[in-house]
Amino acid sequence: GRQVVASVLRRPDEPGELLGYWTSTYGRAIPKPVKRGVADAVRRLYTKKSLLKYDTATKGYRFGDILNLVHASPDPAKPWQGDLFRYALDRRHHPETAVPPEGARVLTAHRALMALPVEERRAVVTGDGGAERLAAAGITWEALAGWLQGPMDKAAWEAVIPSMGAMALVRNLRNFDEAGVSDEVAATVAARLADPETVATSRQFPFRYLAAYQHAPSLRWSYPLEQALGHSLANVPSLPGRTLILVDRSGSMWSPLSDRSQLNRADAAAIFGTALALRAADADLVQFGTSSQAVTFRADESVLKVLGRFGDLGGTNTTEAVRRFYRKHDRVLIVTDEQATYHYHGDPTEQVPADVPVYTWNLAGYRVGHGASGEGNRHVFGGLSDAAFRMVQLIEAGENADWPWTVG
Repeated sequence: GRQVVASVLRRPDEPGELLGYWTSTYGRAIPKPVKRGVADAVRRLYTKKSLLKYDTATKGYRFGDILNLVHASPDPAKPWQGDLFRYALDRRHHPETAVPPEGARVLTAHRALMALPVEERRAVVTGDGGAERLAAAGITWEALAGWLQGPMDKAAWEAVIPSMGAMALVRNLRNFDEAGVSDEVAATVAARLADPETVATSRQFPFRYLAAYQHAPSLRWSYPLEQALGHSLANVPSLPGRTLILVDRSGSMWSPLSDRSQLNRADAAAIFGTALALRAADADLVQFGTSSQAVTFRADESVLKVLGRFGDLGGTNTTEAVRRFYRKHDRVLIVTDEQATYHYHGDPTEQVPADVPVYTWNLAGYRVGHGASGEGNRHVFGGLSDAAFRMVQLIEAGENADWPWTVG
């Protein structure tokens, strides 16, 4: 219902994405609970800066379209939001004459910069206070290149870096090096990457930081990314009780995780298993292939040190790994491509009592799995993404009749 819809919308562009999906799939008739849930999210998410970042012509649903559809009323605790909503509607329907609300400095500053002739814009970047002017106007790095209508050179990057978010910094490390940003500016980037509060606020999971670490364009980024990887464990749920985590390191796991991913399946599985093990109350971490072996770790140990203990183990004898290491654990997690070798003792899930949940992540998406799924305590998920870290917690909370949005 309404609360479910509102709870899953976390970014200001997501109300539009949800409405776009709904109308393309089910038609333009939108149930009231969906509208009200979107309206609740809009009150929470729509701010002056989010308007500048996400209310663009490239979006299928502009902020004004969404406000027209769901009839969101301003949050009484945000006296400025009514004027913002009216401005969003004006921007959508009368962009040439829309005037920012009085006192909305960031919107006024943004409009002033947009009105500058193209030939005068680079002088803003290179002049005194350029970084402050861009930040005050809510200019993002994505928007800056289009606004300049020219290259993102050293001066452009150094002016916009102070106002960039954590993941924007991670994604652009190579661009910083290629543009030749100074060591002084690079040091500020490194400090932000390694800051625990910044990592926590970003809500990013270890996949992103491991991929960035493996593909860091220069050594000056390696250590801060390693620190960020460690800090990102705080975003991983802690599983209670005893957990057995088995990570497939067979030869077929060395293919890319997906067309767009920088990680291969083996490393993605290893970081997933390691992160959960380091955060769990009591976990046994195992790598398997033709053979299987425990991966030792300490709770306070560097993630990269633990990852260094994983190897290439040939075939895929999943059943034997489960048989060897299952010792009355409360749950079993298997991260694999499910290309399992036949075993006379049966499939891997049959080695675990029926009342103990087994969670399998199939990283390759093959139709034929290594065991039963979709019934009882046997759960199979396709692929591996940030959402995977919360699946066990959500399923087990559901069995205890806790609502998902009450889970931290």
